[in-house]
Amino acid sequence: MHFDKIHISERASQFNRRAEAAANWWVRRIDGAKERFHLSGRAVDYDDAAFEFRGGARDSLRRKHYDKSLRLMWKAEQQAPWLGFSDATRAERQLEEMALHAMTEEELEVRRRLTLPEFKALLDREYTRREKEAIVAVLAAIGHGEAYAWVVSASLLPEVKSTGARAALTMQVMEEAKHFVVIRELLRAFDVPIPRQSAWEYLFLESVMKSDGLEKLFGMNVAVEGIALSLFGLLSEMPGLEVLRLIHLDESRHTALPANYFKEFPMSDWQKWNPAARMRRLKIILPALLLIPYLEDDLAELGIDAFEFGGSVLAKVTFLAERVGFHLPIPRSALLLILNKVFNTYCQITREGHEQQAFIKADTTTGVRERAVEQEVFYDVPAMA
Repeated sequence: MHFDKIHISERASQFNRRAEAAANWWVRRIDGAKERFHLSGRAVDYDDAAFEFRGGARDSLRRKHYDKSLRLMWKAEQQAPWLGFSDATRAERQLEEMALHAMTEEELEVRRRLTLPEFKALLDREYTRREKEAIVAVLAAIGHGEAYAWVVSASLLPEVKSTGARAALTMQVMEEAKHFVVIRELLRAFDVPIPRQSAWEYLFLESVMKSDGLEKLFGMNVAVEGIALSLFGLLSEMPGLEVLRLIHLDESRHTALPANYFKEFPMSDWQKWNPAARMRRLKIILPALLLIPYLEDDLAELGIDAFEFGGSVLAKVTFLAERVGFHLPIPRSALLLILNKVFNTYCQITREGHEQQAFIKADTTTGVRERAVEQEVFYDVPAMA
């Protein structure tokens, strides 16, 4: 290719470069000095000389989270067309049209039924109004959590090291945004009031947002995402809620992120064990415990024992916490036994003829696919603590 060169002053060019080099020297040293004294130095932890975020490439993190998220990215327009999203590309729509031509008449009839009015009719056929209210109340609790997850995961971007980790968190930000808007539209389709945050949700999620630094990974990716993973695994086989399977798959990657990140950048023993941090972690999850009796009547309407679900969630969340070194003031085994006793005491007071149960040994996740996903999360990633 031919370019018509533009002649410029060599002296001016050299002056501009020297001036920039001098300004760069001063700016870098001033910000470096501020950083050493823990003042407001460079705001973004970016190594422009290496063309990487500080911490290096860490491509294993990128492959496990960013690449995998892109590979498994699902479109609401295709997976839940009745919700009215338009997030598929033209190429994806063309592929879908080709797939439609290969479908049987029976399959096409099922797909034709699932416009929004027909989807609402399906919900009306499958659920009473009280059952719809119960589903919406339970899902709204985690829907509010998805709104916080969107904000908290974005706030974590400056806290993590390496390009791979930032790529992984960037995908989580995008997925949390998708979860929030999809769940919001899904709940609206039930045509019942969507409840506000309860006080317990508010206290729980606000404390997660206000956590310092990488402690947000405990509050968000361990506690909030652990609850979400369990809830989507519980409800995804119900009629009209099949889209939750896809969100469940996303949440499985989010819960695995702390373990993968701390493999690359291990926490110090002080970060894991210092008494103040351990107490703060317990303080974060205490309000979430009060959600169990709060949602008991709604879960009961759906044939779900709130304390079995709560025991299942707590066993998973404490496992995730212990695996990466987010230790609590009480060892996991002792804490679960205490909570199991508390649950049984509550049930003895409120349920006639209650017999002692091992709530903490329950697993309320339904569906073969969902259990397989959780097998990978809870057993295929080695412990690190």
